[in-house]
Amino acid sequence: MILVAGPYRSGTGDDPAKLAANVAAMNRAALVLFRAGHLPVTGEALALPLIEAGGGAHVGDAVFTEIFHPVAERLLARCDAVLRIGGASAGADMMVDQARAQGKAVYTDIDDVPAPATP
Repeated sequence: MILVAGPYRSGTGDDPAKLAANVAAMNRAALVLFRAGHLPVTGEALALPLIEAGGGAHVGDAVFTEIFHPVAERLLARCDAVLRIGGASAGADMMVDQARAQGKAVYTDIDDVPAPATP
């Protein structure tokens, strides 16, 4: 299982179209990983629906803060590796640092991700 980590809010000014573009970029990378035989995940795919269900009114509010990064941290604990994509992002860099501290593989180029082991 590989966590795809990239910018979500960075450089967007919280513009919904730019946020959506960042999620789409992570999803495109995840699709490549999936088609190569991996199980890719993004924190956004899990956190954003929870934030909505929790009554989050806007990016960065109390519900967002309660859920967004903690979901990614819990998810990372169950992943084997991280693929870091995109530009500047304190949150994605935090995931990379935590992954390295946990002894997990970190890739910065999708072409460097090895084929999955066959069961």
